[in-house]
Amino acid sequence: MCQYLHMGENRTADTGHAAQSGRLSAAVTVTDGIRVVALAGEIDHHTADTLCRALDAQGESGPRVVADMGKVTFMDSSGINILIAAHRALSEAGGWLRLAAPAENVRRTMSIVGVDAVIDCRESLSDAFSG
Repeated sequence: MCQYLHMGENRTADTGHAAQSGRLSAAVTVTDGIRVVALAGEIDHHTADTLCRALDAQGESGPRVVADMGKVTFMDSSGINILIAAHRALSEAGGWLRLAAPAENVRRTMSIVGVDAVIDCRESLSDAFSG
């Protein structure tokens, strides 16, 4: 899915380094068979591997993923590219990627580049689980 990871690898999010650096943390849980990736911090080229690993963590859930973006304070093109790659890979696997509760500055960035027209963006985490 990502340039940092090989397709099909079974990995979980490694947030130890991210938590120490304070740049990006990712907590992966499963709710009703949907992988939920709760993100906090900045997504840029320095933290892209954390996002990649979290979105690519396969195993206990199928190809349905909600990325909780409520605590993401910044996202550059690295994050955009990873989200698009994840969206494509999950769609090809018969699933989907939904982005939940992005902060206004992150939503604006996604809108400017058109990501919100390609990837399903929801106002809240609970909205991401419906329909």
